[in-house]
Amino acid sequence: MAMLVIDGVDNEPVFWQDARMDVSATLRRADLNLVVPLNALLEHRHVTRAAESIGIGQPAMSAALARLRRMFDDPLLVRNGRVHELTPVAQSLVEPVHVALTGLEQLLVTKPHFDAAVDTHTFTVVASDYVTVILLRPLLERLYAEAPHVAVNVAPVSGATAAELDHAQVDLVIMPGELATPDLRRFPQRALFTDRYIAAVWNQHREVTGEVLDRDQLERLRYVRYNAAPGGAAFVDIQLDRLGIRPNVALSTLSFVLVPFLLPGTSLFAFVHERLVRTSPLRRELKILEPPVPLQPLVETMYWHPVFHNDPAHHWLRERIATLAANL
Repeated sequence: MAMLVIDGVDNEPVFWQDARMDVSATLRRADLNLVVPLNALLEHRHVTRAAESIGIGQPAMSAALARLRRMFDDPLLVRNGRVHELTPVAQSLVEPVHVALTGLEQLLVTKPHFDAAVDTHTFTVVASDYVTVILLRPLLERLYAEAPHVAVNVAPVSGATAAELDHAQVDLVIMPGELATPDLRRFPQRALFTDRYIAAVWNQHREVTGEVLDRDQLERLRYVRYNAAPGGAAFVDIQLDRLGIRPNVALSTLSFVLVPFLLPGTSLFAFVHERLVRTSPLRRELKILEPPVPLQPLVETMYWHPVFHNDPAHHWLRERIATLAANL
């Protein structure tokens, strides 16, 4: 099934909405009450645990499984020793059932209109501390005036981010497109803004006197490394490694925003995003240096699940974020 990737334009038609569907005879005959039990059985692969997950008794789930087996003319779950495994037919149902339930859930909660001035809504946005400071902090200030009953819950990027978006458990994921996994890249998306890496040291650093770090200093000076979640290398370190440069790591941190605060009064150096340093309260205590090697900039990109595409509240938030990003 084709899906249009959106970049910069948010009102284009999307392929997954183009086809008009008539209710078939098969759908009219089907018992749609079995869809939720089917999803639970596919997820848990165990009748009792599946029943508990949706709040029904084990006999009711067993009866639902029997009806599903007749519907699909397939056992769906087969015992292998002490565990149950999905049959090939059941495995082929996992993704379609998940997509159907996600779309149905969004259909039931979507309001036809959204009035930011009076409506109440909470959005969950997955973003780094850097994006939170540079983009979401000024966004919240604007929302306070424009949408007083809208709240934003910011969650960190993690190894579960792609799965959370796939299950529509989060509204938006904002992260560098260069670091997005293939699972994320298949979602609708929009590029927001670009930032580049620059080097920074304390402005009284005794060993750095020029305006550009030389390559020898990159490997000799003590380096503050940012470890990107979940446990991976930062994009700048990936690039340095490709160039055969091995910095002398003295300190590692999981907070990118914290990095500039670690430099004053020390002999450390770090690579930081230019926008972050330019807006930092420590700007006067830091010396900004051009890197001696070419470093690819980052493009912060916004991703969302297709079921949210035409949701009025979700569209409103995406437009506010995109407008703010364009004016950073």
